Amino acid sequence: MRIHHLDCGPARPLGGALMDGISPGAIGRLSCHCLAIETDRHGLVLVDTGLGLRDMARPWLRLPAVNAALLRFRLDPDRTMLRHLRRLGHSPHDVRHIVMTHLDFDHAGGLIDFPNAAVHVMAPEAKAARARRSWLDRIRYRPAQWGDTARWRLYSDRTTERWFGFDAVAELEGLPPEILMVPLPGHSAGHAGVAIEGPRGWMLHAGDAYFSRREVHERLPGCPAGTAAYERFMAWDSRLARANQARLRGLLVEPDASLAVFCTHDPVEYVAMAVWQGNAPAEPRRVASAA
Repeated sequence: MRIHHLDCGPARPLGGALMDGISPGAIGRLSCHCLAIETDRHGLVLVDTGLGLRDMARPWLRLPAVNAALLRFRLDPDRTMLRHLRRLGHSPHDVRHIVMTHLDFDHAGGLIDFPNAAVHVMAPEAKAARARRSWLDRIRYRPAQWGDTARWRLYSDRTTERWFGFDAVAELEGLPPEILMVPLPGHSAGHAGVAIEGPRGWMLHAGDAYFSRREVHERLPGCPAGTAAYERFMAWDSRLARANQARLRGLLVEPDASLAVFCTHDPVEYVAMAVWQGNAPAEPRRVASAA
């Protein structure tokens, strides 16, 4: 198994350190941290897709206007998952599975770029995305991005398996046992982390369970003010999201919990995980400098 960490929709919001905690100027940096996993027998597996080619070409038609204006995505097709994979020597047809942390517009935009892949998603997330009942659901879920939903493979959040004390969905259809889904609702109704046992041990892609490394990796948790406001704005259930953040903090202090945990939008975690995994954090024309 080989794991590639890819930024598939980087954002440059106004606010500098108020958004990412590190930038000295007026412009912050947020990542859209996705994974491409090369497996021996199960083909190429993606964890989230970020923004897709069509999103980059016509953002005003496909992305929620308020969110796009706040986040200021870099609308460069070379930063899509499909283009990243081509640079790695893969065709879109090599992608056999996509495991989704959730179906927000900045995570599911590339689904339509991989029409032959099975899409693994929690059943409560699929239900909320299809219904789009609330104003927030109509913002976050964009059906034009999905392609054929008949390929969705749905999983109940009522599980009997355990992973480091968390509920887990094992035996994902057509996937190896080293890839699990870990229900972490709060940010959205069916949000999940994706756990992978790779060459360097277990890792958990926590999606949007948190937005800043300070929320789970520091003894006194915090979050840059701008990111905290956006996190609250997008939360389906803020109290449940905070509870899961507390559980993640508890997991990381356990002496026998030897694993890496990272989220989608923290740029420092993105660079750190790419370096730890042994693949440089690639940008289309140059290697990204470590923040």
